[in-house]
Amino acid sequence: MSTGHEAHAPTAGEYIVHHLTHLNSTGHAQTAIIDWSVWNLDTLFFSIGLGIVTLLILIKCASSATSGVPGRFQAAIEILVEMVADQAKGIVHSAESRKFVAPVALTVFFWIFLMNSMDFLPVDLLPKIWALISGDEHAYLRVVPTADLNGTLGMSIGVLLICLYYNIKIKGFGGWVHELFTAPFGSHPLLYPINFLMQMIEFLAKTVSHGMRLFGNMYAGELVFMLIALMGGTATVFGFLGHVVAGSIWAVFHILIVALQAFIFMMLTLVYIGQAHESH
Repeated sequence: MSTGHEAHAPTAGEYIVHHLTHLNSTGHAQTAIIDWSVWNLDTLFFSIGLGIVTLLILIKCASSATSGVPGRFQAAIEILVEMVADQAKGIVHSAESRKFVAPVALTVFFWIFLMNSMDFLPVDLLPKIWALISGDEHAYLRVVPTADLNGTLGMSIGVLLICLYYNIKIKGFGGWVHELFTAPFGSHPLLYPINFLMQMIEFLAKTVSHGMRLFGNMYAGELVFMLIALMGGTATVFGFLGHVVAGSIWAVFHILIVALQAFIFMMLTLVYIGQAHESH
């Protein structure tokens, strides 16, 4: 006899909403995309953890590098290093600045590539493991840090701080303040407020678009994987085959997105830092 309290399988909407909800400091679902009063613990855990992995890989390569014929691992890292160095040389014209900027760009590329690659894990794998560990079958967990706008905006704000540092270092504090009020329309006193407003809009627009671009692409990719995962839960042969085929095709295509988004974020980082070295 039905009691009206039996557990039921989640609907497609409930499944997606659950998988798009972060494990946060409140322990409850949050509907706001950005809420500065809430800490998304899963984003912090996976981004910091993969950041440590990135540093360990680069340190390992640097410590084991030889002048002879390189192995596959060293050769792959050297290709990345040369690619980033060439891009940095063409954008940031200060050789002194490139000693810091090029390694930062390499780290950003590698770090974002690893964070993006978390999307290749089966949608339910880590959430199920976390549910078993926490003892809560409804526990929330998102494993792609770059699909969280808080995370990508945090990285873009970090790039903004580096740009502000180089603006002051290259031009001097007085020179940078003078530029804020005299560019791009000229040094007439009546134009000072307009120039300053335009400069602030430029900084804001670059920072927001920098983070939003990465977030939007990875969020969309994550959502597609969830929709494909729903096909496998239809309990039919065609649903399972469609799940496998569609998932495989999307995973192959997504490899390009993962690498391309890491490259674009790195290139924009170099471009914005390069602009900080230039005077209007």
